[in-house]
Amino acid sequence: MKHVGIIMDGNRRWAVENGLPKMEGHRRGYDNMKTIGDACLARGLKSLTVFAFSTENWNRTEKEVEYLMTLLESALSKDLGFFVGRSIRMRVLGRRDRLSTRILKLIDEAEEKTKELTAMTLGICLNYGGRPELVDVTKKIVESGMKSEDINESTITKHLYWSDMPEPDLIIRTSSEQRLSGFLLWECAYSELYFTDVYWPAFTEKDLDTALYEFANRKRRFGK
Repeated sequence: MKHVGIIMDGNRRWAVENGLPKMEGHRRGYDNMKTIGDACLARGLKSLTVFAFSTENWNRTEKEVEYLMTLLESALSKDLGFFVGRSIRMRVLGRRDRLSTRILKLIDEAEEKTKELTAMTLGICLNYGGRPELVDVTKKIVESGMKSEDINESTITKHLYWSDMPEPDLIIRTSSEQRLSGFLLWECAYSELYFTDVYWPAFTEKDLDTALYEFANRKRRFGK
């Protein structure tokens, strides 16, 4: 296994059930992303992609969106040394519209400073949606002037946000929801799916190992 994708769900519900403010759930969720990221690195994974903020998340309250953006700024600035020290390359996937000038600048700086790091690549899906990604891919192909007969699956892959992404072997979703919610729709065609009732802030290395163990015992036939 080389690549795991995680839909980090249940931060707010975890906070409410533990008598904490919803924003604290997001903070604990961010901290846990680093913890599980370390665990993935220790287990030899080369890529980890997390669903941090979807295109639909703009519909949340202004206060919550602002807090989530603050956490993102921390990841890209104050905590950048955390990722650099572990030789983790950072890739941000998603639309750039609606993001502040400061965040766009931090994204560019983080990607530039980590582009030569090789221990693991961390993909952060930010202002991301699988359908919007495919819309953007279609626009790029049309704008290139390519003839329809020359378009194939490789053409689409080359125009994705992360064009050379290794396809996810396993996608994990926490908090009992059993759907992808637009996460890596093109890329996950043959990904194994694993759903757990555990809320993301409470998801541990043991839970990760359980998911990896189940993956190891599945038979992947790829249509054969």
